[in-house]
Amino acid sequence: MTATHAHPFPCIRTVGQDGLLVSFADTMAESSNRAALAFRNAVDLLGWEGVIETSASLASAYIRFDPLALPHTEIHGRIEEMLHQQDWYRAPLPAGRRLWQVPTVYGGELAPQLDETAAAAGLTPTEAIRRLSETRVRVLTIGFAPGLPYLGPLGPEFNIPRLKKLTPMVPEGALILAISQLVLFSRPNPTGWRHVGQTAFRCFRPEAEQSFVLRPGDEMQFLPVSRAELEQIRETNDGLGGATREEIPA
Repeated sequence: MTATHAHPFPCIRTVGQDGLLVSFADTMAESSNRAALAFRNAVDLLGWEGVIETSASLASAYIRFDPLALPHTEIHGRIEEMLHQQDWYRAPLPAGRRLWQVPTVYGGELAPQLDETAAAAGLTPTEAIRRLSETRVRVLTIGFAPGLPYLGPLGPEFNIPRLKKLTPMVPEGALILAISQLVLFSRPNPTGWRHVGQTAFRCFRPEAEQSFVLRPGDEMQFLPVSRAELEQIRETNDGLGGATREEIPA
């Protein structure tokens, strides 16, 4: 445990009859998300008999288990022991992470809320695009819709609130922003976040063997292109929307 994560974190909570939630903070930060990803990965690597599934959220790791094969007291004791084995807030991220660089149109008709987002951040649209496109963001968790990534953290200037009214619909591949995070929509949806960029990247491909393209811990960078370039990508889109992918060294 570090000085920036005071009592009562990390903590273990019971979730129903067959779940434990290990929380590293009550809000998302780089360190608490790092801890959640690293801890979940460590549990997976142990391969405990009786553990059915694991997942990681913005600042927590969830473990579902068979209480007949692995009683509550036993798994709780194992988890508590693991928490004392190292400083999870500074733990290495899991191996096998990938960097995705995704062509993105910022602003204009395709992403009409960029200018108001820049103003809320105290920036010009040009400076907002520069900062957003130069930032490598982590896939913090997958949720809300199939394959949809929450991405961040962004700089504090982008810690802007959600909209007071919903945008009725934004398309698949929309890059939206609020509270120092980005979300890349895996399907058309209404949203209270601001639509700042548009891609042709498909996060969710039910027809593929691996329907969720991204994994928690992956990183993404959204590189600016023109609308004409994006339209050309769409003509021959294989689902990646012109994105490149490379392994991140461990």
